Amino acid sequence: MKTIYDIQQLLKNYGTIIYVGHRLSDLQLMEGELKELYQSQLIDTRDFQTALFLLRHEIEIEKEKQDR
Repeated sequence: MKTIYDIQQLLKNYGTIIYVGHRLSDLQLMEGELKELYQSQLIDTRDFQTALFLLRHEIEIEKEKQDR
């Protein structure tokens, strides 16, 4: 898993498609869904940690863009 697209595909495999039209909100919703999948033991620890790292990195980038 290397991109946000990869995370979207992972979520899609579990029937979750997230698009509200606001990038930051989309990323935050994906993080919540990812946590739910992990807590339900549907994804392994490595995938969870990698995806969470990617999402949090993208969230920081989006927040910096909004602060400009």
